[in-house]
Amino acid sequence: MWNSLWQYRSFILTSIRNELVSRFSRSRLGGVWMIINPLVQVAIYALILSNVLAAKLPGINNKYAYAIYLTAGTIGWSLFQEITSRCLNVFIENGNLMKKMRFPRITLPAIVVGSSLLNNVLLILSAICAFAIAGHIPNANIFWLIPLTLLVVMLATGLGLLFGILNVFVRDVGQVIPIILQILFWFTPIVYPLTIVPAWLSPYIGLNPMIGIISGYHDVILYSTAPDVSSMFTAFIVALALLTLSLFLFRKAAPEMVDVL
Repeated sequence: MWNSLWQYRSFILTSIRNELVSRFSRSRLGGVWMIINPLVQVAIYALILSNVLAAKLPGINNKYAYAIYLTAGTIGWSLFQEITSRCLNVFIENGNLMKKMRFPRITLPAIVVGSSLLNNVLLILSAICAFAIAGHIPNANIFWLIPLTLLVVMLATGLGLLFGILNVFVRDVGQVIPIILQILFWFTPIVYPLTIVPAWLSPYIGLNPMIGIISGYHDVILYSTAPDVSSMFTAFIVALALLTLSLFLFRKAAPEMVDVL
């Protein structure tokens, strides 16, 4: 599969470019919409909850601290959600293409990952500019975003590919996963700080591998410190296990998916 990805790298890159061009071909703002959508969500939450939860963020004097906290969490979550959601339907949406052309099927989720990464990089750059205007300039620890982003990609691709394969054979999966993602969002400290979670709920929330990753985003972007490496390692093990399982199932199921579609 890795050899196929390398041999078809031009197909993947061209598909990513064509996808972006077609998405915004008739839009005056073009790719700016990729940045506006998540930032508007951040603005809504910040306006509604900033007065309530800003005091729960210790050690930050910036009056925009809660908005920065929200943005940091949204950067990680938006990448995770986009890859997972798009991989969920990638084979169904490209069913006709898979039946008419011979090409490595693994390139389809690779195109999703590449496009989502490009969106996320633009979001990060715009967020850093906004932070600078607000008087919050990240230090060298900002480069920890590279391994954090790779962790999100591994975890999201593992989950998305696994559910995407199952969705071909059992279409109910495509209806259930968006609901699960909504629940997972509220069980991840994006809108609220982890310190306000009741003690009885902490063990259950701790099962969520996204907590360590999102907390890493908060450490790097808001507190300008290095993330907890032990939490990152735990998330890495979970992500690696899911990615390995999904790739194994993909190799087994790829020939049958075309017949089902």
